Amino acid sequence: MIYVCVPAHNEARTVGLVLWKVRQVFTAFPREYQLLVADDGSSDGTGVVLASYAKVLPLTVVTHRERQGYAKSLEELLRLALQRTDRPKRDCAITLHADFVHSPESMEEMVKRIESGADLIVAEQRDERGRSPRAVRLARHWTPRLLPVPGVKDTVSGFCALRLIVLRQALGVGGGRDATPLLSTDGWCASAELLARLAPHARRVDAIPAAARYDLVQRPSRVKPWRQLLEAWRARGVIRAARTSVAALLVFAGGLGAQSDSARADSGRRDAVFPIGAVAPAVTFPVGERLVYQAKFGLFNVGTATMEVAGIDSVRGAEAVHLVFRISGGALWYHIEQKLESWVGRSDFRSRRFWNQTEEKGKAWERKFDIYPDSGFYREAGRDTTLPTVPEPLDDAAFLYWIRTVPLEIGKRYAYDRYFRPERNPVIVEVLGRERVSVAGKKWHAIVIRPRIPNGGGIFAERADARMWLSDDDRHMMLALQSNFSFGQVTMKLKEYSDPPPGHP
Repeated sequence: MIYVCVPAHNEARTVGLVLWKVRQVFTAFPREYQLLVADDGSSDGTGVVLASYAKVLPLTVVTHRERQGYAKSLEELLRLALQRTDRPKRDCAITLHADFVHSPESMEEMVKRIESGADLIVAEQRDERGRSPRAVRLARHWTPRLLPVPGVKDTVSGFCALRLIVLRQALGVGGGRDATPLLSTDGWCASAELLARLAPHARRVDAIPAAARYDLVQRPSRVKPWRQLLEAWRARGVIRAARTSVAALLVFAGGLGAQSDSARADSGRRDAVFPIGAVAPAVTFPVGERLVYQAKFGLFNVGTATMEVAGIDSVRGAEAVHLVFRISGGALWYHIEQKLESWVGRSDFRSRRFWNQTEEKGKAWERKFDIYPDSGFYREAGRDTTLPTVPEPLDDAAFLYWIRTVPLEIGKRYAYDRYFRPERNPVIVEVLGRERVSVAGKKWHAIVIRPRIPNGGGIFAERADARMWLSDDDRHMMLALQSNFSFGQVTMKLKEYSDPPPGHP
């Protein structure tokens, strides 16, 4: 859900047009949205205009009998959006002015950036259409320089998109509507203060170019340039405090984490220490690792399979590890060529993209999925619909690697709701015991597990009764895999493995 938040004071001439333009944007770019508008003490008929549009649009109007100001109106709308959402990691809010100085067309690009992993997007004024008074232009030029926020040039834009989980983190535990105000300034300064309070919680901050449409504004500017500059000068300490208070909290949290690690020293596991701002990679398999398997049906060799860490790519701006699983083989009437490719976030081990290219019994097909963990949905190429996914999604190929990273205790049964198609969860893993196996020219100590997807198909279907042998060491390499098919049992055993050359990530 997208919550478009529009504070309005005496904007009867333009507010309806702005709302209708938002509707046009999300008709051409289909997304669920709600309009949240604050009528802040208007006396020009704004309320009447909003009442008429509420009959035909998904519009909620918050009415103030007395004017409370831009900052209080905006914060009330943002808190209302946060109160309504049930998926703050997926849903977002967009702040928009009611005077048409901002073109709603930019919202499409904002939403695309949110869906690609950004948490905060600012539409920065790079151009003007029409002319504003010279004094206003000077104030507009210098105010962002007095109120800097790292990663943002135009801090007083007022036109931004934010993932609601970031707002929740900025508000802290007391995030209700009666909690301590988030914004203590007003006007342009409030726009900068909002960014200063949100940015430290955002994993990625993006900026997009936008033009100020002064040619569409139907009233004179209410900005008093010199007073605005004076207020910006006075607000510098507020903006600075908004940034540094979060940094101090992170340092404190890091200290607590260090104490917690030392208290758990007897667990046999130590977490690496990273500087603030650094990200510990969740996917630690080295690029170039390649495992080759021989597939057998009884005494007969029926094909080969490979697992490979192919490289590190970028998927929608996020660093991702590219994993490839190939299988080729068959006998008599049956033949299969399959290539599974997975791109998982290097820092969080969540699937971002999954491709399945298969040729079986003379028929070929291809399925490609884009997975958006933070937004909570996935899309399949060739289909217009989006479908919900789980918070920590994994695909078929990613699972073969992820299972190597989890602790496995003999005799335990684990259930994971991590397959990216929720209807096929849970993935169940039973740890059966330990064995000695001979593969790749040597004997290995192995952990034997039984992975199964009761609601799924393929090699891990319930009826397949699969077994997997993982090396009982730090690497947990897959040594063998056994699964039952309609024509009999197939076993893949490790034939050879190669480590990457020194210097690979």
